[in-house]
Amino acid sequence: MTTRTLTCATPAGLTRAVRALAREHALDPAVRGRLVLSAAEAAGAALRAGRETVLEWTYDPDEGVLTVVLRTPPGGTGPVAAADLPMAADAVTGEEVVWRLPASPPPPGSAAPGADAGEDAGQDAGEDAGQDFDEAALAAEELRAVVAAADALTAEHRRLKDELAETNSGVLALYVQLDERDEQLRTAHGQTLRELEDALRPPPIKADGLELAVHYEPAGTDAPTGGDLYDWFVLPDGTVHITIVDALGHGVTSTRSALNVTHAVRTLALEGHRLQSIVGRTDEILRPFDRSVMATVLLARIDPATGELWLANGSHPPALLLRRDGTARYLEARGRGIGFPLPGSETPLTERLAPGDLLLLYTDGLTESRRDPIEGEKRLIEAAHKHLQSPTEEVPGAIAEDMHTVILHPDDTLALAVRFTGR
Repeated sequence: MTTRTLTCATPAGLTRAVRALAREHALDPAVRGRLVLSAAEAAGAALRAGRETVLEWTYDPDEGVLTVVLRTPPGGTGPVAAADLPMAADAVTGEEVVWRLPASPPPPGSAAPGADAGEDAGQDAGEDAGQDFDEAALAAEELRAVVAAADALTAEHRRLKDELAETNSGVLALYVQLDERDEQLRTAHGQTLRELEDALRPPPIKADGLELAVHYEPAGTDAPTGGDLYDWFVLPDGTVHITIVDALGHGVTSTRSALNVTHAVRTLALEGHRLQSIVGRTDEILRPFDRSVMATVLLARIDPATGELWLANGSHPPALLLRRDGTARYLEARGRGIGFPLPGSETPLTERLAPGDLLLLYTDGLTESRRDPIEGEKRLIEAAHKHLQSPTEEVPGAIAEDMHTVILHPDDTLALAVRFTGR
């Protein structure tokens, strides 16, 4: 392993010397070009200032490594940053820059630049060394190698860009498919729940002297079932019984609670229990099985022959009665709901309907969509007046549409209309 040293006084001499030793050790033209540029950049300031630079290189045949050291005299601009050079230096210490490169051994008998270590420091040995090579040709070869490398990188970048675009396209298509699948699942889920909800609701009833219609609207399309439920049926004496339930919560759990309430009420009503006792008795029946049930209840009995009306309440919003002449008032019956303290109804409120009168039973989702139940009750009277003369089957939905032009508090909504026509 032999160390060689060369003193260079000009940038051209240094460039020529580095190029010569790089060619001597068969460095790749692209690597050679980077080494030449790096040496010129590292020593350029010192050489332009008239200070000589020492170039030293050693080849280790055991490791196949060429070590190139560039030393600039003290007093220069200071060492450069290793990573800032075209070929990053392996070490920068004081005024010394070091590169370690894989290389081939020099050919036998080669006359490397600066072979004479004792050469006069005042002479730019690079001017005389390596006269047997065409430096311009080597520089052109280095340039071609750099251009070829740049072209290869450009081609690789283009290929990767095309692959990325194809991958992105595939990922986007996958996201679209997943979104479509998710939408299909949501639609199927909603359809199933709606069918279940429809199956749970009682079939229409016919009672000579009454016209009945109902509208249900869930709080959200993703959960089309909730705790707002109704039941209607004809009792053995010919009167029509209507139950309106609003169970606490949303979704299937609240639907189950509402169903438990309506089934218990129906059983008690068919057994002949007095209207004012049904809410309290329902609470007694359900409490041992589900102590979490909380629901408001409104019960109505109507005689289709006479128009006589009985109402029992359990913490539910009052029914709205609109007379045929346009007068309207809320029928306030007192009572506490199921799951509330002291549940039950007080003495039923009684009223007599006249032909053309409209009775509206509903849940709080209809009047509290703007978070103000008092304001909602006023708007409900206005909406009911607006649709008083409409066909009964259109009234609940039309009123709900008018009430929900602005929704600040989404909630399940149930509206049930009864028009007394008289026999």
